[in-house]
Amino acid sequence: MTNISIPQLAEARRALEEPLFADLAGDVGISFEFFPPKSEKMDAQLWEAIRTLEPLQPDFVSVTYGAGGSTRERTHATVARIQRETSMNAAAHLTCVEATKAEIDQVAEEYWAAGVRHIVALRGDMPTLGQPYQAHPGGYENAAALVAGLRKLHPFEISVAAYPECHPESGGHDADIDNLKRKIDAGATRAITQFFFSPEAYFRFRDRVAAAGITAQILPGILPVSNVAQTRKFAGLCGAEIPAWMDRLFEGLDDHPSARQLVAATIAAEMCRRLYAGGVKDFHFYTLNRAELAYAICHMLGVRAKPATKVAAA
Repeated sequence: MTNISIPQLAEARRALEEPLFADLAGDVGISFEFFPPKSEKMDAQLWEAIRTLEPLQPDFVSVTYGAGGSTRERTHATVARIQRETSMNAAAHLTCVEATKAEIDQVAEEYWAAGVRHIVALRGDMPTLGQPYQAHPGGYENAAALVAGLRKLHPFEISVAAYPECHPESGGHDADIDNLKRKIDAGATRAITQFFFSPEAYFRFRDRVAAAGITAQILPGILPVSNVAQTRKFAGLCGAEIPAWMDRLFEGLDDHPSARQLVAATIAAEMCRRLYAGGVKDFHFYTLNRAELAYAICHMLGVRAKPATKVAAA
């Protein structure tokens, strides 16, 4: 009889088990994040992505928002158009950066008037990269204060940010959890996590959240990586760790965009599958205004396109 090593037995078991994505029930909720376009070409790309993902019937789609008037106007225009012309519920990002309470309240009122009922309330980062956050003298001091302010205006659905691997400016996991609790206690509906590349990072965070008595939904934020250099930059800003094995998987693919897409979809889909096995039934995808990766991953999770139900406004 041939001797088989323990590693060989483990590989044999993997080969004989059910395929990872065989006959998933499709019993997951999905949502997508977009950013406002800066040019006509980017606008066309965004709307191609929106129309591709719309038949998957996401729970909501969000649009990011930065400091500065032009970005805010583009965000508002994009959110209002999604709400007006698609079957999807649009969520508008709002930050505390460089604005008074009155200015932020006015933006929120305009969203409510446009039919937008969901706000992603964030502290935000300063316009200059690396500049320490400083609250506006007449503004909301942080995300918890912003949530409380929005609650006084209208019964918005409010999502806030969470950080499985610690916010770079926080004093550690306990400080992060305390901050999250303040936001939930102020009236937030759910938290959406910063992206991560290890299911264990999410599960450990979920355990800490539960231990703190927080019962709100913690929606995992999924970033399918198609541009490693760009992702490395994002990760440095938000405290996410890129595993060395993932870096190595993308080596040699700089001039092979199609192969890079396949690798990216495989990595993100496998992580979502492991999260699903751990009881996660809702996923929020950072699309970077491209539909293919998010669409493929949702399909592998069993989500199928359905016809749109809402008639576009004239």
